[in-house]
Amino acid sequence: MPAMTAVPIRRARLLLVVTALLLTLVSTPPAPANASAASPSAGAAGLASSQGAEVVATTQVAERQVDLSVRSPALGGRTVNVRLLTPDGWDPSDRSRHWPTLWLLHGCCGDYTSWTGRTDIARTESLRDVLVVMPEAGWNGWYSDWWNYGQGGDPAWETFHTKELRLLLEHGWGASSNRVVAGLSMGGQGALLYAARHPGMFKAAAAYSGSVHPLLNDESVNRIMGFFAGQGNDPLRVWGDPVAQRGVWAAHDPFHLAKRLKSIPVYLSCGDGTTGPLDPPGATSALEADFNRQNQALAGELERRGARHLTTHFYGPGTHGWAYWQRELHSSLPVLLHALRADR
Repeated sequence: MPAMTAVPIRRARLLLVVTALLLTLVSTPPAPANASAASPSAGAAGLASSQGAEVVATTQVAERQVDLSVRSPALGGRTVNVRLLTPDGWDPSDRSRHWPTLWLLHGCCGDYTSWTGRTDIARTESLRDVLVVMPEAGWNGWYSDWWNYGQGGDPAWETFHTKELRLLLEHGWGASSNRVVAGLSMGGQGALLYAARHPGMFKAAAAYSGSVHPLLNDESVNRIMGFFAGQGNDPLRVWGDPVAQRGVWAAHDPFHLAKRLKSIPVYLSCGDGTTGPLDPPGATSALEADFNRQNQALAGELERRGARHLTTHFYGPGTHGWAYWQRELHSSLPVLLHALRADR
């Protein structure tokens, strides 16, 4: 890969990038219609993990759908939500039974309701014996403990998910240590990051239209810096400067972590940004085109590293949208569920 050149950080330029990106992003779906009528369950409130995270309320939002409100030290003591799609027979009071777990990670501008609000996962029969975990990750949290000018601290999304929430779910909500992970866009990057940076935590990982090689070239760097600048953030807070803190960037770039992914099943899919069969006429996506190049590069690196179980579906025409991500979730489920059930 050619050497990186310095990328000037000019706020006027970033605002233009952000404006362009937001036109392609997925809007946050509305909360389920019956959510306002649901009431917290006091019995589960106050359940804490050894890391200090605490469930302060639970809400039954639909059949087999339970929201946990979790107060997190890693997030500065803020309370965020996690949606569970529960398996048949799930009973969190039965501490003797633990369920195989699929983590589904949302993308930028989405939230913990995105997967149930925009896909048919709640009606997917093959998931009726799996606990599906859909955690909040911030509008643009990037599944990372933010650099924050070298000081670290809030927000620490990676710590919240991989330590606090993992232990909380295992100790009180029926989750087993048998896990797989999948995500879209920002969440696709998160899925691969977590699998690579926490060896053994996930038995397989899938990324749909994922940002999987942000250091590919200057265009990719500038694009993700535009995402980082969303909601008025200083983009340097997340991973720092892409030149001065290149090591931090590389540590969050799945391409540079490919060696750690080669031994588990990995599923990569992406369109090429041109109008596809599930798009309205004339729709295109420069974002998807960029992510396609990133995914092709990662697939090549995984193959070079001798990846044992790589599945790719680079389906050509298609933009950055939910119709494709629902399809790709179903296409990848055999890979993910086989990994979950391999030792059962």
